[in-house]
Formats: sequence, C-alpha cells, structure tokens
Amino acid sequence: MKLHYFALSGHAHRAHLFLSLLGIDHELVHVDMVNGEHKSPEFLELNPFGQVPVLEDGDVVIADSIAIMVYAAKKVGATNWLPEDAADLAQVQRWLSVAAGEIAYGPCAARLLTLFGAKFDANDVIARAHGVLKLIDDRLSNRDWIALDHPTAADIALYSYIANAPEGNVALDPYTHVLAWLKRIEALPGFVPFETSSVGLRAAS
Repeated sequence: MKLHYFALSGHAHRAHLFLSLLGIDHELVHVDMVNGEHKSPEFLELNPFGQVPVLEDGDVVIADSIAIMVYAAKKVGATNWLPEDAADLAQVQRWLSVAAGEIAYGPCAARLLTLFGAKFDANDVIARAHGVLKLIDDRLSNRDWIALDHPTAADIALYSYIANAPEGNVALDPYTHVLAWLKRIEALPGFVPFETSSVGLRAAS
C-alpha cells in the first residue's frame, strides 16, 4: 500500500497511525502541500478534493482518512478495531463522526489558524475545541477508551488533533482524563507519533 501523506496533517497522521497499529506495511509518499502538489493534475486524479491522505492499494484508491481506516480494518479483518456487532459498531461510528465534525471544527481548525493562517475566528474555534474536549473528558472519566472497553478506530480517529491541540492555543491541562487516554494510545504497540510544531502554546516550550 502507498499512503500519500503530509507530515503536519492530522488527517494523514490518523491514517498512518491506524495502518501502523494494524501492522499493515505501507509506503509513505510525501505530498509537497506547501508548494501546491496536492492541487496538481496528477494528485487530483487520485483525489479531486485535493486533500491528503490518499491510500493506493493496487488498483484501489481510497481518499479520506476515515474511509482509509474503515478500508484497512475490513481488509485485514480487524474486528477488534472496527466491530461487526451492530451496537458496538454504532458506538464506534458515533465517535468517528465526532472526529469528522466537532474535532475538525474545533482543535483542527484552531491549529490550522496558527500553522497555516487559516481564516477562522480564533475565539470561536478555541471555544469549540474546549466544548468537545470537555465532553470527551467526561466520557473518559470512568472508562479507558472512548467507544468500547478496548481501543478502536474511534480512539485513533480522535487522537491526532487532540494530541496537538496546544499548537492551536488549546490547553489540555484541564482535561486529566484526556491526558491519561493520550498516554494509553501512545503506549499501544505500533504507535507512531504526530510531528509537532513550535506554534501556539508550544511556541514557548
């Protein structure tokens, strides 16, 4: 498999992390987003949205990080990560939707502002980030993992942008259960870290 990847993208990291946790061999193909490679005709053939990540598995091309995670889990039969049981799968899907929704418009957006100068209102996206982090912290107050009693695709989908939320001026200190959960994910066999940048709250650290 080839994963078209940009090191500062949390979407790309979550796909890379999930493939690694599943033990799936894959080659990282770095996309030069700074110089617009993601908008080149060649890349747009892979993903007309001009976004990373994109997974190539032979003739199969999958764009979107969550779609890549679903494909990878189904490909290798990783039902521990993406369950077959309807009720369990619904719990995982609920949090995959949070990753694509509240996380994207909260911690992710706040980080896009500091890293890439995205045109967001800082107060708004930081407030959104704290709102969803409070909900996640409450959820983790009496459990180790977000969806089920073991790590699933839901935990991995949420991880990257929460781990690097301080880069978007979103402090994680108030969320002790979230901080403990991040450490549990980082202790999983096959974990690969998300590249960090000295912006936001990390500028002085």
